[in-house]
Amino acid sequence: MISKACLVGIYQRKLEEIARHDDVELRVVVPPYWRDERGRIELERSFTTGYELVVEPMALNGSFHLHFYPLLARQFRAFRPDVVHLDEEPYNLSTFHGMALAHRYGRSALWFSWQNLQRRYPPPFSLFERTCLQQASGAIAGSRTAAQVWRAKGYTGPLAVIPQFGVDPELFCPGRREGRETLVVGYAGRLVEEKGVDLLLRAAAGLKRIRVRILGSGPLRDQLERLAVELGMGKQVEFLPPLPSTQMPDFYRRLDVLVLPSRSRSNWVEQFGRVLVEAMACGVPVVGARSGEIPHVIGDSGLLFAEEDVMGLQEHLARLAADADLRADLAQRGRERVLAHYTQARVAAQTVAFYREVWSADGADCGSREM
Repeated sequence: MISKACLVGIYQRKLEEIARHDDVELRVVVPPYWRDERGRIELERSFTTGYELVVEPMALNGSFHLHFYPLLARQFRAFRPDVVHLDEEPYNLSTFHGMALAHRYGRSALWFSWQNLQRRYPPPFSLFERTCLQQASGAIAGSRTAAQVWRAKGYTGPLAVIPQFGVDPELFCPGRREGRETLVVGYAGRLVEEKGVDLLLRAAAGLKRIRVRILGSGPLRDQLERLAVELGMGKQVEFLPPLPSTQMPDFYRRLDVLVLPSRSRSNWVEQFGRVLVEAMACGVPVVGARSGEIPHVIGDSGLLFAEEDVMGLQEHLARLAADADLRADLAQRGRERVLAHYTQARVAAQTVAFYREVWSADGADCGSREM
């Protein structure tokens, strides 16, 4: 597997679960770090039992669509994989490069996609996409809408709908709830316009006995801090820097509610909302905008409001503040939904089953292939 996402420690639990399958030998290639609008994200080595986590230098680090691993061929020669899992969008250079190597060495290869908008890309990305759709032995879409996009774009091969990662229910688990009169509402994620954090602040400003904890970084940090002051909430809002992934359960357990107030844009629609399943696993009620995949992730285990509807969000928060029984019910339903659909073990099992399907469909006896 080639995956920059697996820099994140808690995501590595899926890798351990994949490696637990008797017929799987797993090597995962990651960069030493990744750089985006949040800054430099270093490799966490948190869950590394049962498989190899190998660091390869990355060229054009920080470029979502043009990064790649210039020395990746040596991993093909050393490890001799049967199936190559390219954990990136098919229009990215890293996926195209990995697919070309897999094709050269006669290996089964699949890519992963969250893309839930049907978009056209200019060269060279259109070339990358066309090649990856033609040469892939299989593909994994993180959501049903993403799967529909790739079918509409002409991909006809094996296609599974599996989230990129689940959660570890032993790490992300409920804690002891503290009795308090103030409702503590949280957000975790990037501080960018499409995540709608300003909507949360505006909704909270109209309520009494509420505190807001915003965890994350991004270009809107200063603007959001100014908005909190303008709304008269300066002392009620706490801005926290990003935490190591293994410390996130403690953040969730200190909340009464988690809100994901995403807003769609022409070039982006919420693809999953991972913080929702993490909070649900911790027994925290969730409230989300009807944006992209959020309603499918929450199901009947949380509350939904229309995009940009500040009053709708405010009404949900007021209702949760006044109704402890509702909070307890949503907490239980959210935890049960995660255990049924979103654990790392379940995601890993579905992924391994798809590996077997892809390899079997290729009719490969990879042990006899030349490298």
